[in-house]
Amino acid sequence: QTCALPISRATAFLIGSPTTGLQPGSLAPELAVTRQDGSVFQLADLDGRPVRLADLRGKVVWLNFWASWCPPCQSETPVLRDVAATYRDRGLVVIGIDVQETAEDGRRYAQKYGLTYPIAEDVSGDIFHLYRVFALPTQFLIGPDGVIRAVATWARTIAAAMTSWARTELRAAARRAPEARRQASPQPAADGRNG
Repeated sequence: QTCALPISRATAFLIGSPTTGLQPGSLAPELAVTRQDGSVFQLADLDGRPVRLADLRGKVVWLNFWASWCPPCQSETPVLRDVAATYRDRGLVVIGIDVQETAEDGRRYAQKYGLTYPIAEDVSGDIFHLYRVFALPTQFLIGPDGVIRAVATWARTIAAAMTSWARTELRAAARRAPEARRQASPQPAADGRNG
């Protein structure tokens, strides 16, 4: 099954000075931050459930930083919705991270676009800053091992590029899965007993 990937005419919306952010090959930081006052901010979805990369190990994760007021984000959202639906059963998890908006803004946006993938609220921008994002939308594709495979901060070709990377990661994960299952299953002992 293929997914139609329209080419967006919008470009990324800069919200800060371009900076060197997280790079492919780096371990993706957990979606939690210890603040200066010692409190810990854990990213949560619209229902208050924690969103943790550790809980998603073994899956390909596509983090999408966006805001409802961002025209390029609006342009790409239907494409992300379709990609998430197309590849969900093959191990792709798309997480939309709504940056510096209220949970109500996130709910309205999800309803408007019919989003079924998790939307997380980064009201304070803590995760946005942890990932060193300077433009919206920004995408991070994270492999099953928790390593960042791709980063994209443009909207023009993002859907095609990220979908290609996601397909590659999903194929690789599918090839590794039987080997991982074999290694995890009990091996028969030399005398024929399990264990």
